[in-house]
Amino acid sequence: MTPVELSRTVLHAVRCAVDEGQLSVVVPERVVVSEPGAGGCGEYATNVALQLARAAGKPPRTVAEILRPRLIAADGIEDVVVTGPGFLNFRLGQEVDPLQDLVREIRAQGQRYGHGDALAGQVLTLRVPYEVRAEVVADAVVRIVATQGGRATVEHRGGRATVQHHGGRAAVQHHGGRAAVEHGELVDLRPVPAPEDPAPLGPDAARWALLHPAPHDRPRITADHLVQREGNPLFRVRYAHARVRSLGRGAARLGFAAEPGPLGATGADTAVTPALQAPASQVPALQAPALQVPALQAPALQAPALQAAALHTPLSDYPRILTAAATHRAPDRLARHLVTVADAVLPFLTCVLPIGEEKPSAAHRARLALAEAAGTVLAGGLSLLGIDAPEHL
Repeated sequence: MTPVELSRTVLHAVRCAVDEGQLSVVVPERVVVSEPGAGGCGEYATNVALQLARAAGKPPRTVAEILRPRLIAADGIEDVVVTGPGFLNFRLGQEVDPLQDLVREIRAQGQRYGHGDALAGQVLTLRVPYEVRAEVVADAVVRIVATQGGRATVEHRGGRATVQHHGGRAAVQHHGGRAAVEHGELVDLRPVPAPEDPAPLGPDAARWALLHPAPHDRPRITADHLVQREGNPLFRVRYAHARVRSLGRGAARLGFAAEPGPLGATGADTAVTPALQAPASQVPALQAPALQVPALQAPALQAPALQAAALHTPLSDYPRILTAAATHRAPDRLARHLVTVADAVLPFLTCVLPIGEEKPSAAHRARLALAEAAGTVLAGGLSLLGIDAPEHL
């Protein structure tokens, strides 16, 4: 059971409690499920009982106890424990591996992973000035809103334009005079303008420079966005994607493909710095350019399982981040989360392919599947921002 599936299970339990008259609340649109905090237990936890307590007129622990029996009865949940003021903690079935399920879900949905219906049926009218940053933000918002079932049109001051979403592309049609534009909820998009023309940076770096900062922050239009070093977030995101694709090609040359499963242990996992112990000629797919990217060097004494665990949360959080970006019309949230995913996956990539004389194993296939799942999220997110996800870099 993935976090998304568990969130739906919790929502279903709340809806049943409301239908049966045990809770008198408005069923929320979504429920956040995350790793348990201090004092928690199990694989996941949620604070939904605390969120509903005031509206229900009951203590949070009482709300949690109302929901608990319904949750225990759900498939894939072995036990539910109420801790603290009313947190619901989930222990999943013994045969359930959340990370494997998550990888399978991402592989099944591809770049549509994270898409939902939070804005289904909603039409937004984005009012923007004729300014390059506002135009780029509006274009990204159109794409992101469409992932949640919504539709956006853009209205310019001093003229109008309609932006429609077609198969991943945002088409802008300008209209002179007072041509009719379909209006929905009016949303003013007025990010801090760009201090200068970003065009000299090239299309990808220019868009990133305008989208990555929060709308109230002044964007930096500098050559730093073109530098291939760890200090450049855009480079880290695109490099992580290119590295994942490179590993896929390397695995194909070695005769194996990705397959979700237990990450397991391999003979090379006992090495402190496996990428440094293998002769360079034996690991062509792991070679990186001479760049200052410490995250790409072997992480000191970190086991692959720990690296994979660090990647689990950013991948499982992606649907929530994408929904929030659509709801708040905030492409910067998506951009920053892609950096989080990249920084989590880069240390893991050194343990994906066999090292030296090691033979490909089920663990290598599972690790490649996890890496490719991260690559899918990076590619999908970059596409929504209108930025190329390179196969080579």
